[in-house]
Amino acid sequence: MVILNWNGLRFLQEFLPTVLAHSLGHEVIVADNASTDTSVVFLKEHFPEVRLICHAQNYGFCEGYNLALQQVEAEYYVLLNSDVAVTPGWLAPILDLMHADKSIAVCQPKIKAQQHPQFLEYAGAAGGLIDQFGYPYCRGRLFETLEADTGQYNDVLEIFWATGACMVVRSEVYHALSGLEPAFFAHMEEIDFCWRVKNAGYKVMYNGHCEVYHVGGGTLHKSNPRKTFLNFRNGLALLYKNLPANTFYSTMAVRIILDWVAALRMLVAGQQQDAKAVMSAHREVWQQRAYWKLKRKEQQYKSNFPEMPGVFRGCIVWEYFVRQKTTVQEL
Repeated sequence: MVILNWNGLRFLQEFLPTVLAHSLGHEVIVADNASTDTSVVFLKEHFPEVRLICHAQNYGFCEGYNLALQQVEAEYYVLLNSDVAVTPGWLAPILDLMHADKSIAVCQPKIKAQQHPQFLEYAGAAGGLIDQFGYPYCRGRLFETLEADTGQYNDVLEIFWATGACMVVRSEVYHALSGLEPAFFAHMEEIDFCWRVKNAGYKVMYNGHCEVYHVGGGTLHKSNPRKTFLNFRNGLALLYKNLPANTFYSTMAVRIILDWVAALRMLVAGQQQDAKAVMSAHREVWQQRAYWKLKRKEQQYKSNFPEMPGVFRGCIVWEYFVRQKTTVQEL
């Protein structure tokens, strides 16, 4: 179990004790991304039983995990955010499921909101889905609309992507696929990884028989233009890298137009910095297109998108903003 930390002292103080209490028999590791707070000192003084991997600089979410997991030998990796509260027995149903089916490479539990525990949480909710234009959403969360947890997602289901806030990964698959995409730095890296997992013939699963609670926005708040930039840049790069040739140009054209519409909405709403972030994101993908073309060649012979479980053969933007549909059940 590996927790990637960057200046997350307050989360380690609050949540690490329960992680240790509910993870008996499993090694807990904290990989520190060159924090400038007292996280490392705190861990050494109060939790000497926790293995500490210290990076020399902040490598971001993706490379931070890649470098840390090169130093960890285990059958499964649990990637866990520092702002996640786990619950008693949460891990067993996932491991049982993955032990029983070797084709499952990734699995996530139900993710609920720490501050509003009756609701599912933004980052992962009840499993990640995606539409044919590459817009991700979750069962239990469409854009900013969160569903209350009434047991409607107490199931086990194949999904498109699992949240990086709390996901269990088969280690041999993680390394065979070269881990998380380092050029993403952070945000949407789990979607790219799960897409590659599916291209390799494995399943990504959701297990609603266990749950954890996530604060969210602990490192970068959703109102920060930097987060907007990363989401739009990585979202476009995700498609550039993974779309099959037969749908590449048409899908990319629609996605670019929809992103520009989103930027226009931001301008109208007075969110000038976010609108600029969208334009900067598109410009950077274009500037780095040679890199993404190389990455694309690695995937083309494998991809059968959108003929995959967890893909909505429509436009989630249209369904949500125009048709006013706010739950997965309405789609």
